[in-house]
Amino acid sequence: MADIFNEIDEDLRRERFGRLWTRYGAYLIGFAVLIVVAVAGWRGYEWWRLQQDQAAGAQFEAAMQLSAEGKTAEAEAAFAALERDGTPGYRILARFQAADELAKTDRAAAVAEYDALARDPSISPLMQNVARIRAGLLLVDTAPLADIEGRMKPLDTPTGAFRHSAREIIGLAQYKAGDYAGATATFTTILGDGETPPGLRRRADLMRTLSAASLPVPAAAAPPAQTTPAVAEPAPAATPASPEVPAAAPSTSPTSEPGAVAPAAP
Repeated sequence: MADIFNEIDEDLRRERFGRLWTRYGAYLIGFAVLIVVAVAGWRGYEWWRLQQDQAAGAQFEAAMQLSAEGKTAEAEAAFAALERDGTPGYRILARFQAADELAKTDRAAAVAEYDALARDPSISPLMQNVARIRAGLLLVDTAPLADIEGRMKPLDTPTGAFRHSAREIIGLAQYKAGDYAGATATFTTILGDGETPPGLRRRADLMRTLSAASLPVPAAAAPPAQTTPAVAEPAPAATPASPEVPAAAPSTSPTSEPGAVAPAAP
């Protein structure tokens, strides 16, 4: 009796499955085909992208080789072509390298290119900051101190990835501008940061020594003047007065004429 009920249940399940397949089977097959096509398309896109990256990589290496050989014009043209036709990653690298090549002949134009990279919203913040640092390095010899500080101060944060380079550029600009006290303080800050790279630490130590040695030496205070009491010169010795010669008493006898003879006494 139980076998009969089992057979009935199986027949019902087959009939129900048949109705479901008749109704939804085409959709299931289409969905499966769509999955296969999507996977195949994705794998095909990955293969195509890999080929594009490899071609762009080879083009980038060729441009770098031209730069290493000193062929500036050819390197600039190669980087420009890669910037125009390369994959997104190599396109950004090409823009940076093109600006680097341009700096060899026209620093102002190179700074303008780095500034454009720093403002490009399609570039990651990390690469934007790299562009700011490179522009600062080109300007440190010629730009006013206020311009350098305005560019680098936003990067000089307690945990900023580029704070070390930004501080070094500010310190160099201060030294070149004659602000030796400011330069000494900036390089001291670099040395006080435990995460400063070893190479930069050595440069900062040298520049702090130079900056401190260039500080003006304060004038030594003059010792108080010693006042010596004036010694009065001795008065010249008094010359004793000559004794006066008493005048001769006038004679009471009548003056005789010359040749007169006094009368004889009686």
